[in-house]
Amino acid sequence: METKRRPVLKLGVVDFGVETAELPSGVVVDLPVIRHPGAAAIVALDGDGTIAMLSQWRHAVGAWMREIPAGCRNAGEDYLGCARRELGEEAALSAARWDRLGSIVTIPSFCDERIELFLARELSPGAGKLDHDEVIKVSRVPFEETFAMIERGEIVDAKTITALYRARDFLARAS
Repeated sequence: METKRRPVLKLGVVDFGVETAELPSGVVVDLPVIRHPGAAAIVALDGDGTIAMLSQWRHAVGAWMREIPAGCRNAGEDYLGCARRELGEEAALSAARWDRLGSIVTIPSFCDERIELFLARELSPGAGKLDHDEVIKVSRVPFEETFAMIERGEIVDAKTITALYRARDFLARAS
């Protein structure tokens, strides 16, 4: 059976619809699904052992969130291109060295968003340009301190937590 989609709302990166799908069990169901263009998230590690950490206002949770730079892919943009652009826009940085840390799927029960995670090093100043709907403060945090921040509940963003642990594991394997 071919999946049929009934659009409900398309606004920004949200493309919400109801899809009629046949499950592997043979049962046919209507499922709410958000289709997403994908995103990239970046652990930007400087030579002094600090990372670029954002404090970003998130209306949906009504709070400032501590996060790494990240954002959605533009049409036709690959994940690394997205990562380079977002690091420049949100943290005003560019990087000469990029390593892929894997990917995560954020909410597979109703959304197909895939976030590719990257480690950026050999940083230099870049051009910052926030989107009109972004309210962001950038700071430098010692990389090792971020793990204490996770333990204290100061960092609760899933992509950030995953990327930080993946970066730590990657660096440990590389040394």
